Amino acid sequence: MGFSAVKPEFRDIVDLASPLELVATGFAFTEGPVWHPVDRHLLFSDIPGDVRRRYGPDGVTEVRRPTGNANGMTYDGDLNLIVCEHATSSLTREYPDGRREVLASRFGGRELNSPNDVCVRADGAIYFTDPWYGRMAEFGVEREPQLGWQGVFRVPPDGTGGAGEREPQLVVGRDDFYMPNGLCFSPDETLLYINDTRRYCIRVYDVRADGSLTNGRLFADGIGSDAGEGVPDGMKCDERGNIWITAPEGLWIYNRQAELIGTLAVPELTANLTWGGDDWRTLFITASRSLYRVRTKVGPHREAYMRAGA
Repeated sequence: MGFSAVKPEFRDIVDLASPLELVATGFAFTEGPVWHPVDRHLLFSDIPGDVRRRYGPDGVTEVRRPTGNANGMTYDGDLNLIVCEHATSSLTREYPDGRREVLASRFGGRELNSPNDVCVRADGAIYFTDPWYGRMAEFGVEREPQLGWQGVFRVPPDGTGGAGEREPQLVVGRDDFYMPNGLCFSPDETLLYINDTRRYCIRVYDVRADGSLTNGRLFADGIGSDAGEGVPDGMKCDERGNIWITAPEGLWIYNRQAELIGTLAVPELTANLTWGGDDWRTLFITASRSLYRVRTKVGPHREAYMRAGA
């Protein structure tokens, strides 16, 4: 198991000899990893277990149960936790004092499907995908969808915090995706990448100054359609603009020209990833029943929350 170079440039961002380390195992299905830049710990979701766990100096501990079968998580610029809740069809914000605020749960008078993954732009706007996974028994609460399509949404910044729930803005066409999942910005945030699990592809959009998306086009396809167990799921952009995505047998890494430059083999079905550690060079991977980590030569596109501990 380990890194495999497809193009020579891959060696500039990884040490091919870096070992993949098993951090912990025995969970139901891990997802949503995010690193706290001040407290120096990793939070991750266990969706079927309906529990959130923390990995830090004391090992893995449970920090919240129930979670609404939470999936993707990130922080806003004030280090409040943004959470995608499958069971409640809600995007929420959790404050350090324990308060929970619903940011979005309905569109056009109907319940959202089940917010899945999330990222925050530098201006505070929140973007999230909304597939049907949380309406399936194994990943949430089985129930019929109220929306007849699966979209990607934006919650505009409120400028003051605590604005509460509002109707999110649909930022892609209703037919653009069959099952939108992972999403991430380019380092300069002029591009937003969004993958489609069922269409085995990544699409990319230009981001206008007002936060709306335009010029959607195919970035990469054939990601897992006939390459073994694994599909496009979690996705992150590194500081050089390369796209890291969970895929068959581990992670696939694409450069900005949409060329596959390398892979990382993982012995379990991978779901998501994030960078952390004191130097932001430790890549954490949630994979089925386990949490893994590996050292890299690059770190993430620095989102606003990551600069809090600088």
